[in-house]
This record gives sequence, structure tokens and C-alpha cells, in this order.
Amino acid sequence: MQVVSTIAALRDALRQIRQQRNHHVTVGFVPTMGYLHEGHISLFQEARRRCHVVVASVFVNPLQFGPCEDFATYPRDCERDRALAERGGVDLLFTPAVEEIYPQVPLKRQTPSPRSSSTQSSQRLLLTTVSVAQVGDGLCGASRPGHFDGVTTVVAKLFNIVQPDKAFFGLKDVQQVAVITQMVTDLNMPVDIVACPTLRETDGLAISSRNVYLTSPERRQAPILYRTLREAARRVREGQWRTAAEVTEWVRTTLATAPLARVDYVELRTFPELRPVDLLAYSSDCSDDFARRESDGVDEPDRSIDSDELGKLCESYVLAVAVYFGRTRLIDNVVIDGEGALP
Repeated sequence: MQVVSTIAALRDALRQIRQQRNHHVTVGFVPTMGYLHEGHISLFQEARRRCHVVVASVFVNPLQFGPCEDFATYPRDCERDRALAERGGVDLLFTPAVEEIYPQVPLKRQTPSPRSSSTQSSQRLLLTTVSVAQVGDGLCGASRPGHFDGVTTVVAKLFNIVQPDKAFFGLKDVQQVAVITQMVTDLNMPVDIVACPTLRETDGLAISSRNVYLTSPERRQAPILYRTLREAARRVREGQWRTAAEVTEWVRTTLATAPLARVDYVELRTFPELRPVDLLAYSSDCSDDFARRESDGVDEPDRSIDSDELGKLCESYVLAVAVYFGRTRLIDNVVIDGEGALP
């Protein structure tokens, strides 16, 4: 595995690889923020299966951290990252410094004031960022303002630097995948986004770099996230609820049984578009009839609808949560559709 830390060195290495293979090469790219784990390795391995060359980046992006978030204390272990990247089959590891990606100072989008000093006006400001509307609203976008602008800006820069054919992301951060997919579509970027399943611990907790922050009592309670999501998915498929509000209220109530859990959000959205949901869409006529009665203002709270009467879901949904355990914020989700096994 070759390790480079500058844009020039990365581009030179990729140019040599393409020339050696007469440009008949598919480049797979996995952008990461480091502190690698088995979830990242699964992305590297999927890229290895689909591509001739695998490039990974390790870069803790300051633009996607809020003022009170953990940029300074975000876990870092460069030597461990190198070993795990090589084990995962990475050919080229890009480990730039912040100044390499953002030579502009300060790292915020600004317009210089007319009263700026000569020193400040001579600074190179970051005047261009990438923002995706609507898809980044709600979910993590509501509680982390500006977060996805930071994500899309750095990913757009990395795509321009690496110029991959395919890029691999984990579905644990389903909103990030949706935002990046929308950006690539809207800006005609020639890269395929490959969304990969969430990798989990044996007790169901989604593998995450932030899991190291959990205390022992918090770690014991954290698996309630996936247990609750999985049970909610089963009930939705069985037709136990008619509305998104019923789903999210049950999830909130269940999560509240963990004393150390503090819910940030619980949301049900369509998948993969992430549109807000009101009524659940089932394939039977009685479901359509129920929707018409709702729109006409007819309330029939005592009428029960069993799963045979409802039929299958005719839309796919994602049920997503963010929950604090102490100061550690964990996210997780399950995709719910009418086919296949439970997630």
C-alpha cells in the first residue's frame, strides 16, 4: 500500500497507475475520517471486489463539526489506520493535513468586511461551499446546522482530487448517503455512489468510531437502538400502525426505558428520497380508502385493520434515530419495505 499526504502526490500516483494499465482501470474510493474499524474494512473489501484500484482517504473534516462538537477530541490513530487500510485491501491511502485540503484561512465561508484590516483582507477565504437543499433538512440536518454543507464540500473536493469511478459509503449514515447521491446527480459528477449495509457488533450496536466514548453502563444500554428499530420495522410490515406518528411515538417510548438514553430525533422517511411521511402506504384498496377518509376529515379511531387486509407496503421507508448516551451521540436506522427478511 502506498501512503501519500499531498494532492500532487496522489494525482501523480493515480496517473502512473492509469498509465501502467493503459487507462483500463476502475478506481474505487472510500472517504473516511479515520479511526478505522471493521465497518470501514467492509467498505474497502467491497471496493476491492468491484474495482481494480482502491483509494481511501483519512481526513477529519473540520467543516462538518459544529462549534460545540468534538473535532479537537475526535479519535485519531494514524498507525492503526494504516495497518487496517492495508488489511482491507487499500492500494493508495491519502492522509492530508487540514492545510492541504483547506489552504484558506479561516475555515469558514465569509465575505470580508469593508473595515477589515490589511492583514485580514490578504487572507485566502473559503468562498465556495457545496450545499444540497431539502435532502439535508430534518434528521441530523436539524440538530447539526451546517453539517451537511461541510460533508458535501469536502466530498466534492475529494471527488475532484481522486476522480473515482465508484465511491463507497455505509448506510449507517443514511442521510449522508442520500445527500451525496443528490449532489452527484445534480452536478453531473461521473461517479457511482455505492451504499453498503451497516456493520454491527454481535449485540446489534452499529459499529462506529464514537463507540469508544461510551462508558461501560452506556455501552450496555446502547444496543436498545437496534432492538427497537428492528421491532418497529416488524410491526410496520405487519400493519400494526397507520401513521408515521404512531411509529415514532412507540420508538420514543421504548427508547425511554433505557435510563441513560436521551433521544435527539426519531423520524420515518421514504427511502431513498428521504421525503417526510404522514400515512403509511400499503398496497390494498382499504389502505387507499383509509387515506381518502383521512383527507375528508372522517375519523374512525376504533376501526382495526389487520395485515392481510392491508397487504404489503408499496413504498420503502427508513426509520432513523439519533440518541445521546451521556455526551456520545449515536445514530442508527433500518430500511423497511414489503419484501425480504427483517433488517
